[in-house]
Amino acid sequence: MNIRQQTSFEGLSTPVKATLQSMSPRTRLISGITILLVLVAAITFWALSGKKDHARPAPAVVTATAASRDVTLVEHTVGTVVANATVQVTAQVTGQLVRAAFQEGQIVKKGDLLFEIDPRPFQAALQQAQAQYAKDEAQRVSAVATQKRYDALFAQNAISSMQRDTADATAQSAEATVDADRAAVDMARLNLGYTKIHAPVDGKTGPILIQPGNLVSANGTNPLVVLTQIEPVKVSFSLPQSDLPAIQARDRTGKLMALVDNHKPGAAKLVAKVDFVSNQVSGTTGTIELRANYDNKDHSLVPGALVDVDVTLGNLSKATVVPREAVNDGPVGRYVFVVSPDLTAKMRPVTVLFDDGTSMAVKGIARGEKVVIDGQLRVLPGIKVQFAKAKNGPAKGAAPSGKAP
Repeated sequence: MNIRQQTSFEGLSTPVKATLQSMSPRTRLISGITILLVLVAAITFWALSGKKDHARPAPAVVTATAASRDVTLVEHTVGTVVANATVQVTAQVTGQLVRAAFQEGQIVKKGDLLFEIDPRPFQAALQQAQAQYAKDEAQRVSAVATQKRYDALFAQNAISSMQRDTADATAQSAEATVDADRAAVDMARLNLGYTKIHAPVDGKTGPILIQPGNLVSANGTNPLVVLTQIEPVKVSFSLPQSDLPAIQARDRTGKLMALVDNHKPGAAKLVAKVDFVSNQVSGTTGTIELRANYDNKDHSLVPGALVDVDVTLGNLSKATVVPREAVNDGPVGRYVFVVSPDLTAKMRPVTVLFDDGTSMAVKGIARGEKVVIDGQLRVLPGIKVQFAKAKNGPAKGAAPSGKAP
């Protein structure tokens, strides 16, 4: 049985009309049903999705209450212990090193004997210079006596002026020779003194670098020992150039102090007065160097050691303080989310006045306002939030109020 079916394709484009006309009635029926099912599924998904978004619960957050208190501005940094003086002890004369008068690592005082060089060649040189001086001194005495006689004879017109001038010149030459001999004696005596090498400063000796028995050269490149002054010492550290106004203001009051932690178990921090502020800011690091002086009577600080340094730069009176976790970095600066009494989250820009690593003193928040410290990633400005429930208790509005799920 043939069934004739007429279908209208008016209003369709020519390619679509040609495609439909080429299909069999059965194929066109199946295609229409498929398209209808797809449309129904899309509309259903859209409707269900919209209902789900509409029913999404308010994000849970943990909040803290902004407090007001006096804040001490303390900068934390790492410093290096620096010796006041480090001296490379060398020989000033050439000779054989015969003795070391100290133990390695010994504390010595300025003027203590450290080394001795064989003095015999220098004693002989001194005796030779003294003998030459005595000989030339005798000749000088004779030349001066002759000069006086010739002056008397010249006054009596008994000799010519040329003879008188020759006698004067001989006497002056003899005096110059004696002056040179006197300088030679002083030099020989000085060299003999250099055979005993004394400590130029108070300090602690290092290892003996040239052992007795070796020949040492005057002003050699290799030192005999390195002497380090460890009492007192300085602690060198750097602070950001943004702290420079506070540093200068504190320094003018004479209260610029450093607390040094040398990591000694059970020991209190050492107090050292800052007595040096550099005259320039480093162009590489943007910091300025400071140095604090410490007497180091107990030798607790060793030159070259790294220590933690705290420097008090001032105080903020009645500053608004929030936990560090509340402050976020945004594209236009720092901000916090403030939760209003109706549980609406608002984005509030803030200026950080001080950060101690745990809390921040900020400008832009009032005392008593609640700020979000956990769950910020779920929060958008202007939406409602809810307080996270603590593990063992009801929801709280004060910080910390619990953990965000």
